[in-house]
Amino acid sequence: MPATPTQGHVVVAPDKFKGTLEGAEVAARLAAGIRRAAPGVEIRELPVADGGEGTLAAALAAGFTRVAAKVAGPTGLPVDAAIALRGDTAVVELAQSSGLARLPGGRTAPLGAGSYGVGQLIARAASLGAKRVVLGLGGSACTDGGAGMVQALGVGLYDADGTELPPGGGALRRLDRLDLGALADGLTGVEIVVACDVDNPLLGARGATAVYGPQKGADADDLVILEEGLTRFADVVRDATGRDFRDAPGAGAAGGVGFAALALLGATMRPGIELLLELLGFDEAVRGARLVVTGEGCLDAQTLHGKAPAGVAAAATRAGVRVAAVAGRLELSEDQWRAAGFVAAYALTDLAEEPGDSMTKAAELAEVAGERLAAELLAS
Repeated sequence: MPATPTQGHVVVAPDKFKGTLEGAEVAARLAAGIRRAAPGVEIRELPVADGGEGTLAAALAAGFTRVAAKVAGPTGLPVDAAIALRGDTAVVELAQSSGLARLPGGRTAPLGAGSYGVGQLIARAASLGAKRVVLGLGGSACTDGGAGMVQALGVGLYDADGTELPPGGGALRRLDRLDLGALADGLTGVEIVVACDVDNPLLGARGATAVYGPQKGADADDLVILEEGLTRFADVVRDATGRDFRDAPGAGAAGGVGFAALALLGATMRPGIELLLELLGFDEAVRGARLVVTGEGCLDAQTLHGKAPAGVAAAATRAGVRVAAVAGRLELSEDQWRAAGFVAAYALTDLAEEPGDSMTKAAELAEVAGERLAAELLAS
């Protein structure tokens, strides 16, 4: 029997299911399933993100306007990217320009990949009148410390011969001096807020190179070169500015882009999901709700450390609203997901008839999950 909805709406606020569904499609499929089991219920779809890939899509789904921009990709070749704009606030997603998915042919370039396109997107936002730029970090293909980003914004990086450095972290060992003279051009009065869900410093065993370099194709020799380059960059930036951000939490995010944002752009850094929920108007959406549904591709130990579903659960709990999770895979025990604030958790793998269906039939199974949770949680 279909559930008979009572008062209160349902907020459907999932992150993407990486490799299968974007957040907006997850939300739409869950909503479709809920409506089948509870035809009269009001549903508000609000896909979310934690600052990484999917941040731009979440902003667009929440009513921001898409503005196209052709910028440099991680290897310098032009790519079609976009920013999201609403009023004087812009959302810039690093992965749009400098993400792993933007590498030509998927071939990594650990020493040569750079973040120049990120700076171009920030400049584009400022040129359109943005006074607040939310910079989402995640999925980076580069380990250049954000050097390319600040070069695109007017910073000169020169070697001892006065030659400007080429793109990529591999060149930073030759850095001799910075020219910050043109940095303020176009960024005066613009606040940069970094949405970040990692707390890695720039250097060392937990730094950008050691932790994330291998994911970007760096071998043992590359790692030495990149670490030396980032160390040199941090030293020169310290000497030029009188401030040292190499040990700041999040400085190692996105191959060190977090460092340049803090040290040279005067950025503030906030937990990604916290900032995105604020930006997307989650508190308003959840007011008066009877249930929130969130989720991501895999609900696991990482979820509990600042990922989107945990942030949604915390915000919903503060508002006194029950929250359920739907995931492609569920790797938390019931005690763990209940401790995180969820009243129920559903995995597509448990609903699939055949192994692999949770990936190939994710959309259909998300609808089944929506139908099941509605029958179980909205019946009274």
